[in-house]
Amino acid sequence: MKEGEDYYINKDGLYVLTEVYHLKRGYCCENGCKHCPWNFGKNEEDIKSDKK
Repeated sequence: MKEGEDYYINKDGLYVLTEVYHLKRGYCCENGCKHCPWNFGKNEEDIKSDKK
């Protein structure tokens, strides 16, 4: 995994997987990941705010 491409570390020191990583993996884990390209667990408002 490559920092900045597949993941980044947030202000709390947690690893956050990117959309690129999820697409490489090829499936949804159904955990409601922040950058889920399949929008699992997100409502219309969340999806709109992500696109800004």
